[in-house]
Amino acid sequence: MSVIRAFVAIDLSLDIQHRLEDVLQNYKSQLVNIPIRWVAATNIHLTLKFLGDVSLSNLNILTDMLQTEISTHHQFDISVGGSGAFPNIRQPRVIWVGVEAPPELTAIQNGIETTTARLGYAREDRAFSPHLTLGRVSRNATSQDVKAISKALEAIRVGFLGANCVEKVYLYRSDLQPTGAAYTQIFSSSLIK
Repeated sequence: MSVIRAFVAIDLSLDIQHRLEDVLQNYKSQLVNIPIRWVAATNIHLTLKFLGDVSLSNLNILTDMLQTEISTHHQFDISVGGSGAFPNIRQPRVIWVGVEAPPELTAIQNGIETTTARLGYAREDRAFSPHLTLGRVSRNATSQDVKAISKALEAIRVGFLGANCVEKVYLYRSDLQPTGAAYTQIFSSSLIK
C-alpha cells in the first residue's frame, strides 16, 4: 500500500512570507551555532491538521470530505505578529509567530478535525492554538543553548507583520529530505466569498 505524509493548511501572502524571512534572519543572527531546525519562510503556513500517513487509495475520499467541510465556511482575515515558544519561553521546543483570527478559523479547524476523525485520523490531544512555526529546538540543545534561546525570545520583539485574507484551504504532501521537508500542494478548496 502506497502512502504519503500529508497535512491541511492555510497559505500566507508573499508579503507576510518576506516579513517572516526578516524575523527568521534576526533570530538566526542571535542564535548562531544553537541546534535549531529553522523552517524556510516559503514553507511556513498555518497548519490546521497534521494527518501523517495517508493512503493513496483513500486520497479521493479524503479530498471529497475536506471539500464538503471547507466549502461551508466563509473567507476571513488573519493577523500575523508577536512571538513565543511552546511549551513556554523558559523551556522552548518550538519557536513561533502568533496568529489572530475570528472564530471562523476555529470553526474550520474543528470541522476538519471531526471530518478526518471519521476517516480514522487521531484527534489532537491539545486545543487548537493558531501559530506559525519558525523553528524546532533540537533535543540535543544544552541548558546553555536553552538559556540563549530564551534570552533571544525576550529580546527580539516581533510586532505586527501583516494581515492575510484566507480564501482557500490546502492539502499538502510532505516529503522529508536531507535539506528539510519539501511541500507540494495536492488539493485546494475555496471558502465562500
